[in-house]
Amino acid sequence: MAKLYSEFKIKNNIIKNRIVMAPMCMYSAQDDGIANEFHFTHYTSRAIGGVGTIIIEATAVEPRGRISVNDLGLWSDKQIPELARIVKEVHQYNTFIGIQLNHAGRKAKTQEKNIAPSNILDSEFDDCNEMDIDTITKTIKLFKEAAMRAKEIGFDFIEIHGAHGYLINQFLSPLANKRTDQYGGSLENRARFLIEIVKAIREVWPKEKVLSVRFSGEEYHELGNHPEDIAKVINLIKNDIDIVNISSGGVISTSINTFPGYQLDFASSIRKKTNMITVGGGLITTAKMAEEAIENEHVDFVFFGRELLRNPYFALASAKDLGVDLEWPKQYKRAK
Repeated sequence: MAKLYSEFKIKNNIIKNRIVMAPMCMYSAQDDGIANEFHFTHYTSRAIGGVGTIIIEATAVEPRGRISVNDLGLWSDKQIPELARIVKEVHQYNTFIGIQLNHAGRKAKTQEKNIAPSNILDSEFDDCNEMDIDTITKTIKLFKEAAMRAKEIGFDFIEIHGAHGYLINQFLSPLANKRTDQYGGSLENRARFLIEIVKAIREVWPKEKVLSVRFSGEEYHELGNHPEDIAKVINLIKNDIDIVNISSGGVISTSINTFPGYQLDFASSIRKKTNMITVGGGLITTAKMAEEAIENEHVDFVFFGRELLRNPYFALASAKDLGVDLEWPKQYKRAK
């Protein structure tokens, strides 16, 4: 059996394969942040298509934390029913499903003034409110409350979004965090916001359920974070989390040399330094390349983004490329 299509056990969960649908913003909710028929079709079609794990797109913990006004939200109980409907249907296809909780910080695009660890004035970002201790405490509580709703919905796991230049990443990065208090300066201080969010979520998220964090493993600036820095952060919280999902970039605008698998080296380096279950990828479009990444022990799971947008049935159709005789849904067997 090809490793890409082999089972993987995390705690008491048996995940049917190593193919992960990356969280990708769809910008398709109304201003209320409630999932709709598009989201139901979008996610359930990938479950039918054989994906082992689905991560629901970045979902804001408060209205001013949205990347756009059309983001999903989990700041209100009113947002629970439609997400629960998606989870229930996805589970019909033996698919592991989680939600990525996020706050966009200085990268938010709403009608409110943004918050950030530091108010850095440049051509990229508008004037922000630098977060005081009270705002930090309240924001941590928002993540905790969203996690409580995720538990009620029935998600298998939560992924905390600590990547791509959003609020948690802003605290982690010396490029965005210029604070001189306990939340700034040293790497340990810059990681404090994330550490406290993880602790707060663990107070309400059952120990038997999986908790993941997504990191930017490389910030593409000599003064930014690199894989060795992120590995140190992970080692501070590794007893409270189960998976790390390694991407890159997003803190500042910069030119990135992208190519199929361009982020795998970051994931591989972090995996070796932390011994954590690791998800990685980056423009991977074939099962063979994903298989090589797992076979060579760069990662444990491979995330697919654009390829799953193009082809919801990638997991089913690509099994034959690795000599795997995969069971297809009975409705589609005639096409196999």
